[in-house]
Order: sequence, then C-alpha cells, then structure tokens
Amino acid sequence: MNILLVDDEPLELEQMEYMIKSIFPLWKFHKAADACQALTINQNHKINLAFLDINLPGRSGLEFGEELRSLNNDVDIIMVTAYQSFDYAQQSIRIGVVDYLTKPVIESELQKVLSRYMQSDSSNHYSSLIHQTLLYIHEHFAEKLSLSDIAREVHTNHSYLSRKFHEEVGVSFSEYLIDYRIQAAKRFLTNNPNWNISDVAENSGFNSQHYFSTLFRKIEGVTPKEFREKGK
Repeated sequence: MNILLVDDEPLELEQMEYMIKSIFPLWKFHKAADACQALTINQNHKINLAFLDINLPGRSGLEFGEELRSLNNDVDIIMVTAYQSFDYAQQSIRIGVVDYLTKPVIESELQKVLSRYMQSDSSNHYSSLIHQTLLYIHEHFAEKLSLSDIAREVHTNHSYLSRKFHEEVGVSFSEYLIDYRIQAAKRFLTNNPNWNISDVAENSGFNSQHYFSTLFRKIEGVTPKEFREKGK
C-alpha cells in the first residue's frame, strides 16, 4: 500500500506516519507539504490511501482531494482538519472521502478509521514466523541486532529465516532494519530537539554517529541536522 500524507506541519506528518506505521509497519509512506508536492508524488506512485489536511497553503485539501480523485479513481481519501465544520464535512462527502478525522488525531480514532484495511492488507497474510520477527525488530531496533539473534528468539534456523523474510517481506532483513531505524531517527530528530545527533544515532540503533549521518544523507538526501532544520 502506498500512503500519501499531506500537511504543511512537518511534526503532524511525522506523528501521523508514526501512528499509522505502528498498525501497518510495511506500508510505504509519501509525504507532502502542499498540493503541488502531492501531485508530483501521485505522478510517480500509485497512491492507494491519502490523508489530506484541509487547510493547506494554496489549494485546500478539499480542492486537491477532488483533483486527486479525478486522476486516480481508486484512491481512498481521508480528510484531516483542526476545525469542526459542517460545511467541511459536506464537501468531504461530496468528493467521496471515506472518512474524516479531527486534530489532534487520537490513536484510537485512527485505528477505527483504518480497521477497514485490516483484512485486505497483505501484511496480515504473513506467516506467524515473520510476524514474530517483525514484532521483535520493532521492539528492539535500538539495540544491537542481528538476524541470528532474532532466529534464536523465534526458534528457527538463521538461513531459513533469512530466506523466508525476503520471500514474504520483499526486502532483506538488513534493508528492512536500516529503513526502520532511519524512520525512527526522523521521528527523534523532529520530536526531541534537545537531543544531539549522537543521541539520535544511539537511540535509533546506530553505534556510530559518522555512519548514521552518512547513511541518513544517502537515503534522505540531507544530513540529520538539515532534516531537523527543515522541520522547524
């Protein structure tokens, strides 16, 4: 599933991604600050589900939602707003949104909205072994972690787990772990302004600040410091 998150507040984007990812860890997230960025993302990816803030700079989320629907008739749209407004709700219904969330988004409310995707999401069809493996990664990513360690925890052979992980998840264990740690680091950079880069690296599971910074820049296109500055 390709998920589009559109909000002009970087912290809101990070928090929404974090909450959704805790429910569906394997969804792919694409984030935009306005309709222009979101349109570019839609051109390059088949978006399945979009969370649109109504109050965007330039075109509103409702205006963009209508355009997105015309370009991608299969997309599900969920509107997000800080304002309780009957007019907004009416317009949302008119453009065919599937649901409507008010800020601050409460995790239990988000879970209700996302419950419709539980049965269709492919991650629910992973074997028990891979479910256990993913859960262990999510709980222990900040620690020194190897596939051999996890294989012992889930009582299986290292080579077998490596093969099954790649078959079912679609990427290798190391690729998945790096991506998960980088996503965690992005949340830490945004939500913990008092942490230095070394703190962020350590809490994300990287034992070297230099390696973390180099890898972060390679993946995100900016240094951790630049990422933090952009989010202010």
